[in-house]
Amino acid sequence: MDQLLINPDYPHILSTLIFLPLAGALLLLFVRNEDFSRYWALGITTLTGILSIPLLKAFDPTTSKFQFVERMDWVHSLNIQYVVGVDGISILLVMLTTLIMPLCVLASWTYIKTRVQAFMVCLLIMECAMLGVFMALDFVLFYILWEAMLIPMYMLIAIWGGPRKIYASIKFFLYTLAGSVMLLVAIIWLYIHNGYSFFIPDMMWQNYSSTTQILLFLAFFLAFAIKVPMFPFHTWLPAAHVEAPTAGSVILASVLLKMGTYGFLRFAIPITPEATMTLAPAILWLSIAGIIYGGFTALAQSDMKKLIAYSSVGHMGFVTLGIFVLNTRGVEGAILQMINHGITTGALFLCIGMIYERTHSRELRDATGVGKYMPIYVTFLTFFSLSSFGFPATNSFVGEFMILAGTFKHSIWLALAAIPGAVLAAAYMLRMLQKIVWGGTDNPDQSWLTDLNVREICVLAPFLFFVFWIGLGAQPFIDLIHVSVANLLDSYNAFHGHAVAAADLLIH
Repeated sequence: MDQLLINPDYPHILSTLIFLPLAGALLLLFVRNEDFSRYWALGITTLTGILSIPLLKAFDPTTSKFQFVERMDWVHSLNIQYVVGVDGISILLVMLTTLIMPLCVLASWTYIKTRVQAFMVCLLIMECAMLGVFMALDFVLFYILWEAMLIPMYMLIAIWGGPRKIYASIKFFLYTLAGSVMLLVAIIWLYIHNGYSFFIPDMMWQNYSSTTQILLFLAFFLAFAIKVPMFPFHTWLPAAHVEAPTAGSVILASVLLKMGTYGFLRFAIPITPEATMTLAPAILWLSIAGIIYGGFTALAQSDMKKLIAYSSVGHMGFVTLGIFVLNTRGVEGAILQMINHGITTGALFLCIGMIYERTHSRELRDATGVGKYMPIYVTFLTFFSLSSFGFPATNSFVGEFMILAGTFKHSIWLALAAIPGAVLAAAYMLRMLQKIVWGGTDNPDQSWLTDLNVREICVLAPFLFFVFWIGLGAQPFIDLIHVSVANLLDSYNAFHGHAVAAADLLIH
């Protein structure tokens, strides 16, 4: 209980953020009007975003405790509780989610023309589940919300997706469900061996045996590595991104992928620290493989959505690299890069969706040379592309720099192996940018294309704002996460020290 803080000024703010979108979705079920559905979803997601601002303003960055905690009995006989709270590791992810969702509604305003009401219901249910995952402090609550996300995302792909939507949606569902089964087994074991409690903080930093920790870590790893997705568990991602509607791709890239890396920080390191220490080298080299593989594969793509999807494999490889070097600079860089990737890659998928609405094609050859007729569009695309490969003064530069600094501290050879990934990112993004902005001498006729309208500019402008805010002034964001990261690593190092001392005693 000493890890929990209840803020009396905002006693139910987290529950309000979680259940407001769900209430909006339930009420929308009784309305058939398409225009009303759009405005209602926009209003609910915007209100959720506005209500999250006091959460950020009242958040205390000087403590690592969980804040704004709400706790009540749920299923008393099984000791299942409704417990939610946020700390420095989760606060920015919560804010990212509340920022993204109204922009996803706006981006779908004209893109979605059929079953508009059902589409908006899916978006609202997704927001409820995603916010709940980042706030849950009871493992049953976490697992229910973790699984609940699969259904609306499956529907977004299967109903409003592209030509191969059935294949992509089933592959996404089966991959993530398979990993979740092992996560459930780990949760049940922890429940039995922790006094029949699902309370997550009570499970952290316990003296589980080495074999137990390895098995638990592998169960966590499978669930979270598929969600990231790490190489070689990434094969569901390109299909899901390519077939998903624009809003679905943005949610996947900006929020859902972060749940895997969040799981490593929230569960794998504090619950299985010894196994983390043992298996971290293997995960670090898997991260390097993902960075290089994602870069080369993205370089070979002609489909713009596939290009950005494979780039996500490389970018998320940098995030897992930063997490498992297990030093302050690397982990802080990883959390910041989770936010940066959500901003930049989400914006790039929106840009691709906007050109797709005009040309009905995702192929680079059909978007060649649009810069002459869409100057506002290519201005946004240029800045987001520069951010994607970590150009100085953009948000991704700060995150990648911190990750590489932490990696150099851990191992110079590991850092040198990661650097080609940054070069490949510049290669595939500049290749895409050159073709879209200028093209060549045989460009198709693009004179009929119209530039971005006011709605589309309003969708992209917040992303560009954060690209430069974090790129030029990242310190406020780092301050929010620093104490929680320091506490996580101090606890890890202390546990590691005790384990080494105990091993020495056994040897002697």
